[in-house]
Amino acid sequence: MNHETSVQHSTQPEHAPCSHCGAGVIHLRRITYFTYLGEELITVPDFPAWICDVCGRREYDERAIAQLNMLLNPEAGKPTRRLKRTRQPAPPKGTHPLPPLD
Repeated sequence: MNHETSVQHSTQPEHAPCSHCGAGVIHLRRITYFTYLGEELITVPDFPAWICDVCGRREYDERAIAQLNMLLNPEAGKPTRRLKRTRQPAPPKGTHPLPPLD
């Protein structure tokens, strides 16, 4: 039974006790990560993961997941839309603006 989660491990050593089963040790490994983009299966080779040697739980680095999500975002690389500001119409000539209310 494999369990997957995303955690921040950037400062953790290459092995630590498993927080899920408590009996195993998670080791940093490079795996092929599988995910779907819509109906399309995406594979990412050499992806960092901490895997428990007893229960098989997989934990992924939050930063690596965030980078992958950014790359797989359908909006990636598209220019952002600028919102056009609508100008306030100028007051008619010959009128004086009202003083601010206190």
